Amino acid sequence: MLDIFKLISAMNLLTINPSWDEIIQLRIQIRNLLLDYWLTESLFSFNWWFLLSTSIFIFIIWLIVLDKKRIIEIITFGLLVGTITFILDLIGTTLVLWSYPDRIIPMVPPILEIHKLHLPIIYMIVYQYFNTWKSFFLATTISSFTFSFLLEPLTVWLGIYEIYHWKYIYSFPIYIFLGITIRWALINVKEYEKR
Repeated sequence: MLDIFKLISAMNLLTINPSWDEIIQLRIQIRNLLLDYWLTESLFSFNWWFLLSTSIFIFIIWLIVLDKKRIIEIITFGLLVGTITFILDLIGTTLVLWSYPDRIIPMVPPILEIHKLHLPIIYMIVYQYFNTWKSFFLATTISSFTFSFLLEPLTVWLGIYEIYHWKYIYSFPIYIFLGITIRWALINVKEYEKR
């Protein structure tokens, strides 16, 4: 289990007393370095094209299979998934648990295409097609396994995703919990709305 206090002390976060101006100056340096890196190393690289093409492809597939009669409900589910995964990713990248050297857009941390397109769309497809709790749980578990043990290692191998203080196994229950919790919340909101 990840011990946050050991992580913080290992990162020497408790021994530095910077001023706010120093923090802003470092942010400006990091922004400039990231933009320079993106322009010279990432833009139009294989990984950049991979992220762009998979984002377009998965979006088109989603538009084709989307149940237009349930569009608000399904998009709400996807927006919740995207928002929560984006927040979790901000926490993870801020704590330097992982990072993303390559991305389509350089100034949008952490990686917009995975957390606002790939993951939400896959979750929305699962939500749309698996209506019972049993089938949804099974499909979510299979998706979570695929994310954690196939897609995360693939993105590490490609150099899109780098892990520093994280393991794939940590992601697995989070992905399951995320899908189940959001489905449970939406079902309850729909029930409340019917009253």
